[in-house]
Amino acid sequence: MRRFLLYCNYGPSANVMLTAAVRDLHKLSPGQFETDVRTDCPEIWLNNPYLSKLDEHDPDVVPLDCPPPSRSEKEQASFRLLPGLLQYFSVLPGVNIRPTIFRGDLHLSRKERSWFSQVQELTGDRIPFWLLSTGGGSKASTKRWPPDRYQAVVDEFRDRILFVQVGTGKDDGEALNSVIDLRGKTDLRQLVRLVHHAQGVLTSPNLLMHLAAAIDTSNFAPNRACTVVAGGSQSFHWQRYPTHQFLHTIGALPCCETTGCNRTLTHFIGDEQKFESAQDLCVDPLGNVARCMNMLDTAAVVRAIQRYFDGGLLSYLSNDEMRVARRTLVALDDRQDGTVFEETADEWQHAAIAQAPS
Repeated sequence: MRRFLLYCNYGPSANVMLTAAVRDLHKLSPGQFETDVRTDCPEIWLNNPYLSKLDEHDPDVVPLDCPPPSRSEKEQASFRLLPGLLQYFSVLPGVNIRPTIFRGDLHLSRKERSWFSQVQELTGDRIPFWLLSTGGGSKASTKRWPPDRYQAVVDEFRDRILFVQVGTGKDDGEALNSVIDLRGKTDLRQLVRLVHHAQGVLTSPNLLMHLAAAIDTSNFAPNRACTVVAGGSQSFHWQRYPTHQFLHTIGALPCCETTGCNRTLTHFIGDEQKFESAQDLCVDPLGNVARCMNMLDTAAVVRAIQRYFDGGLLSYLSNDEMRVARRTLVALDDRQDGTVFEETADEWQHAAIAQAPS
């Protein structure tokens, strides 16, 4: 039995991707390995069946640092995201590993699956919804798409799709209109459960994109719909998931002629220039938006979302669901702070407990 202790303190996205490598190691060599993690995002690894409790001081335990792909790796045309992560194990003698599924591997407990989502707590009914993240915080401003275009997408699908805006609440801009605003109201595990219940996801290349692929669906379709507004900072050849609509501009601009530029900032803010490299700065910004993101218009995003419905995999809100969505949005628009959300959530959680079989 070989024992590996994986260190991954590089944020939630890196942890989601690493779950795939751990899964593939055990699936291809069952019973031959024990693995454990030390991470800054333990919520990602809850209920993971491939982890064992290992002692980092045990001389038989092999420590492995597992950083996300480097800039040079991302720029290689042959580098693919999940297969590339298997390098952590493939360099070890006697380890034969390859990808089994192109997505991360997150697990919900039976109890978590039985809980109402925060959206159902607000609506009082289990209706389909899409998660929306405007993405691109201050540390990833090249991934920002103009917020008025997100609003135009929401308006285009009014009464057909209920959008729920998520994010940290700090770097995700102001709330959009006609959405349920849960920015800053979910911890990481709550976000995982929200994704589980979501019919679809609209986002830039960020954690929400990885979660959309890694978490199984509730019952809307075998694969969760996901439209990614990617621009030219991230190469589709190494990051795009097979069932996602990945809107990119690779090959359309000199700065991303053959691959993603992997630059993160459209401009420096405050003292950031002291800590950020010039290599991180966008070479073709239009104000605070990268030109590659500005090239993606609202119509392209609307068409990408519509494909899931036109193809017959998903259905828009029914008349009854539409009325529930309208009623909820009106009630939330009337509130002045977060108290209505907290009270509504408590009321529905108490109702669920009262109705549950003893």
